[in-house]
Amino acid sequence: QLQLVESGGGLVQPGGSVRLSCAASGFTLAHSAIGWFRQAPGKEREGVSCISSSGGTTNYADSVKGRFTISRDNAKNTVYLQMNNLKPDDTAIYYCAKGGYYYCAGYVPRDIGSWGQGTQVTVSS
Repeated sequence: QLQLVESGGGLVQPGGSVRLSCAASGFTLAHSAIGWFRQAPGKEREGVSCISSSGGTTNYADSVKGRFTISRDNAKNTVYLQMNNLKPDDTAIYYCAKGGYYYCAGYVPRDIGSWGQGTQVTVSS
């Protein structure tokens, strides 16, 4: 069965850090751009970051630039999102998505074919 599984979310204080993981099973991520998205309560899902298949290109939404870092380990079939200096506005369900191409279209992958189930990140004191 093809699936993406996110993990690593939780409750964190403002200014804190958390690392999310997106692991694939049933298929390889190595040939695809992977993106992270988030959806806050009452808001639409929005793109956060994208990484090309090789990891050579990474892009970020302005709202997270300088605070979040996307990376990947193709040997482990896993993509990560390191989130630092978290703010209450970062509270959301975070999803990873597999694109249909090796490159990103800005900070989102093109032609998304698979989504994970999401992991909750809550930033609160």
